[in-house]
Amino acid sequence: MDFFYPNFSNQMWQVFGLVFLDDADRLINKDSRTFRQSDIQALLEERGIAIYDTACAVRRLSGNASDKDLEIVEKTDIPALLSHIPLCHDIVCTGQKSFSVLTDDFGVPVPKMGTYCEIESGKLKIENPMRLWRMPSSSRAFPMKLEEKAAYYRDMMKTIGLI
Repeated sequence: MDFFYPNFSNQMWQVFGLVFLDDADRLINKDSRTFRQSDIQALLEERGIAIYDTACAVRRLSGNASDKDLEIVEKTDIPALLSHIPLCHDIVCTGQKSFSVLTDDFGVPVPKMGTYCEIESGKLKIENPMRLWRMPSSSRAFPMKLEEKAAYYRDMMKTIGLI
């Protein structure tokens, strides 16, 4: 089953296609403007990747998805979420807005793109420290070529042991 995105602007599945399958279009169907949901789910399950947003509710302040035009109405309770996935050891933020939500909550410095900082276990109410990665935005509006984004994600996935 495929799922439809009307504006088809998120490049994350193309990045994942390049990183894991060496094919940017393997997880999407450009003709029907859909993502291949069953293939994506299988890949995520096989690699042990969970995906969730840092906000449960946002308000668009203009007609686009730019970070500066998003107001976070309700943040996700990340410590509560992590309590359900105890094997998780890395959090990856795909853009400045999501990263700033977590740096504000956990009082960690902002590392350069493609690197991480450690969150002390006590701040998350978990047993082990967690790495918080700052990665390029998955939005096609972010001014970086798809292949460059994929290179950042490939390096990170190698470091955390997923490839």
